[in-house]
Amino acid sequence: MEKTFGWRVYGLGIIALAVICLIWGDFHGGQPVPKTFPARTALAYAVAIFMLVAGVALEWRKTTLWAAAALAAYYGIIVVLVMNVRLVLRNLEIYGAYDSMAEQVAITAGAIIIWASLANLDAAKAARFIRIAQIAFGICAILFGGAHFVYMNLTAPLIPKWLPPNQLFWGYATGVFHIAGGLAIIMNIRARLAAILLAVMYAIFTVFALVPGLLAKSSFFGWTEIATSVILVGVAWVVADSLAAKRPA
Repeated sequence: MEKTFGWRVYGLGIIALAVICLIWGDFHGGQPVPKTFPARTALAYAVAIFMLVAGVALEWRKTTLWAAAALAAYYGIIVVLVMNVRLVLRNLEIYGAYDSMAEQVAITAGAIIIWASLANLDAAKAARFIRIAQIAFGICAILFGGAHFVYMNLTAPLIPKWLPPNQLFWGYATGVFHIAGGLAIIMNIRARLAAILLAVMYAIFTVFALVPGLLAKSSFFGWTEIATSVILVGVAWVVADSLAAKRPA
């Protein structure tokens, strides 16, 4: 971890998302807490503060391990299992529910890899945790790619109009890139290159698709989308870093 930087980007994304949620006093879209939930606003502030503290702690080398463990537990248990599984079960026919959960699973996978890379585990056990998280991220990438095809009417308009040949082409192309990258990671075929290219694609998407939209119209959703995209850059980078590390066969 000392010579890698993916976890730094991941932590900065968590910090950004926490600050945005604090400013708006609300949960971001990946944390679907019902509007009628008791003391919802107070809970939203508490969660945002937790994320902010965890994000800052992730950046400080002495507390990175514990911050990663806390984020893995929170996102894995509370956000994925409690919040998003309930959402998926209530919307089995809606692809967007699976896509939303995939984002949170990817964030969880990033935290697990950071934790397993630093925890006092034997090499074989650490490798198993990391490999499971890598595969989980690969599955998420495939789901992200599928969303491009299912929601092309929402994806294509995000592509800059000046980019040749046209928006529709890049909407489909990036969907294919996601699926190909996910499969490469799952099958461990040019997996590190695939993770690197996914990180680059997320970074490009953030700068050329999300930022212009936010400049045109600022919104809570727009800000959280950018922060989440930065986190995904960090996750893909963390996966690439973990694939570069030497693990026992």
